Amino acid sequence: MKKVLGEIKRHLLTAISYMLPLVVASGLLIAVGNLMGGQVVTDLAKMTVPSAFTSLGVLGMGLLPSFIAGYIAFSIADRPGIAPGFLMGQIASFLGAGFLGGIIGGFLAGYIAVVIRKYLKVPRWAEALMPMMIIPTLTAMIGGLIMYFVLGTPIVWITGGLTNFIVGLDQSQKVLYGFIIGAIGCIDYGGAISKVPNLICDGLLLEGITEPEGIKVLAAMVPPIGVTLGLLLSKVVKKRIFTNQEVEAIKVAFPMGLCMISEGVIPIAMNDLVRTVISTSIGCGVCGAISFSFGNGSPVPSGGVFVIPAMSRPLVAVLALLIGSAVTAVLLVLLKKPLTEEQAANIAEEVEEEVDLSSITIN
Repeated sequence: MKKVLGEIKRHLLTAISYMLPLVVASGLLIAVGNLMGGQVVTDLAKMTVPSAFTSLGVLGMGLLPSFIAGYIAFSIADRPGIAPGFLMGQIASFLGAGFLGGIIGGFLAGYIAVVIRKYLKVPRWAEALMPMMIIPTLTAMIGGLIMYFVLGTPIVWITGGLTNFIVGLDQSQKVLYGFIIGAIGCIDYGGAISKVPNLICDGLLLEGITEPEGIKVLAAMVPPIGVTLGLLLSKVVKKRIFTNQEVEAIKVAFPMGLCMISEGVIPIAMNDLVRTVISTSIGCGVCGAISFSFGNGSPVPSGGVFVIPAMSRPLVAVLALLIGSAVTAVLLVLLKKPLTEEQAANIAEEVEEEVDLSSITIN
């Protein structure tokens, strides 16, 4: 079971890596177009430059089910899986099954293609046609029938239920779920755990629900900004909590964090994992709760501070980010043990001792 889950995660992460440029580009096009007063236009005679940006971004977002399905199938079955995977994504869009339908369709197409390649025997003269014609066509036929007549309706029900659940949350529930999404979304600083809620946020964005995406964007910036504020606060209260190496790492993590890259916190967290994860997760949760409860949403799934102007409530976004980061900073100063100057420099000295070769003699 563990091996199977690992394979599923690997295929899904491969597809996400291919999909992200489309998501970011489409989201930014929508944001820029909206800021310029653009609208979605279907009549070329009414097209303006702002509307061209908005319309193109919306078209790009409409490709997400096909992208995720196509590249999941590609990861599973290589080139023969791409075409049927994209077609499963098109079926998901047609049915209104959205992002979830694209994921299921991609896995369906990929594994059908693998089975056909493994078990279908053809004459020698037809072997060259297998990857280009036979496998893609048979996979599309079988997968299409399953999506249309078996899986389509249940996936639509699940997608609709999730959408209605998010839309129907009251204020207190938004605080709770905003906290949960924010906390889990940055618990391992861009690792496998955080990708699960972040993927859900991307799927909801495709359904036109932008608030979870706002949590995702803001919460990803809280850990690096929070540890930076923690460093500054520790100097104010004269409590040394970071080693010299961690201070240097923070100088790198902060600008990365502004761009929504939270992995820069990992070297800092590894030296005091429990206290750091508790501090950053609570800060991310507070950020998410504030953003969600006040209805802030992001039409762009990535970009850090540079997409805050495109959010539905930029002032709320800034306040949520600052308050969440401040909570992280205060918790770090309260929870982490104070270090002496010798302890702060100890790690660097140990490294130097490990690479000291002066005692080696050659007889």
